[in-house]
Amino acid sequence: MIRHECDKCGARLGASDIGRFVVKWEIYAAASPVELEPDSVADPARELGHVIEALEKADPDEVEDRTYRAFRFDVCDECRRKLLAKPLG
Repeated sequence: MIRHECDKCGARLGASDIGRFVVKWEIYAAASPVELEPDSVADPARELGHVIEALEKADPDEVEDRTYRAFRFDVCDECRRKLLAKPLG
């Protein structure tokens, strides 16, 4: 049997409870397209090599945290109202 509880306050929630809500939260890099001028990088292949080398040495979780992360939470009605009133706490 699956038991649900509010991920914010810990209140028990029924699987088909109308007081159970799902909160989805996505965080991702807001990077705009990079526009390179022909003379902006002396050696594009070398520059790309540096980027690849840095990624190979980087912690995969840190790379993911800096690019995209998604979360899913179950919350009760009271916590839903608090989140709507002040989403960032």
